[in-house]
Amino acid sequence: MPGKDPADSLGKRIRDARIEAQQTLRGLARELELSPSYLNDIEFDRRVPSHEVLRQIAGRLGLELDALLAAAGRVGITKDDEQYIRENPSAGVLFRRVTNDRLTEGQLKRLLDQVDRMAQEGDSE
Repeated sequence: MPGKDPADSLGKRIRDARIEAQQTLRGLARELELSPSYLNDIEFDRRVPSHEVLRQIAGRLGLELDALLAAAGRVGITKDDEQYIRENPSAGVLFRRVTNDRLTEGQLKRLLDQVDRMAQEGDSE
């Protein structure tokens, strides 16, 4: 992945987690109903899997889906997310503001912490 440390690549994260789980490439591919060659291509950053495949890999290997999506360069917006944004215009405004204002990683983490607190409080204004 251009501009990124290969140690942080999507494929390396997946490969390291698979090895740590003492799972063979063929065994994991079989469990996920993928071809071993396709999973090998993912692990060596020759292919970027779909959102659904990343979700399955994350679930099987105990990885965070959001971290995998970020490593894959994907936003990770699903059809349900698009529907939510249509029904709640402020969500789209928030996304555009965050993007336009180029918040730093630290600022984004603080914003995520606030969102987590609001969700725990059940604040649904």
